[in-house]
Amino acid sequence: QVQLEESGGGLVQVGGSLRLSCAASGLPFRDYTMGWFRQAPGKEREWVASAVRNVGTIYYAESVRGRFTASRDNSKNTIYLQMSSLKPEDTAVYYCAAAQSTYQNLRYATQYVYWGQGTQVTVSS
Repeated sequence: QVQLEESGGGLVQVGGSLRLSCAASGLPFRDYTMGWFRQAPGKEREWVASAVRNVGTIYYAESVRGRFTASRDNSKNTIYLQMSSLKPEDTAVYYCAAAQSTYQNLRYATQYVYWGQGTQVTVSS
């Protein structure tokens, strides 16, 4: 019943920009913290950013702070990730996820219960 669907990935050059979207359905969107994660081949899934349920506070991983901007639109049940100044190390499959918790700063994949299929982002010279 719950579905998360990412879109907006693609191939960009170093220094370029992309905007990812994730549309959610089948859940009370405002009651879930929404997160962005990424995973490169041979590496663990890495937390990127999250938007806290109800209050909407945004948290960022240090590796993307100042370059990426996350946001949520509760009227459209959608979250976004605006990425700029992209680097080769940003290359990964990007996933959106949903979590329900009394805590606000959710940085681990195990804290999220619903996941999208992911969208590929490739940054090349």
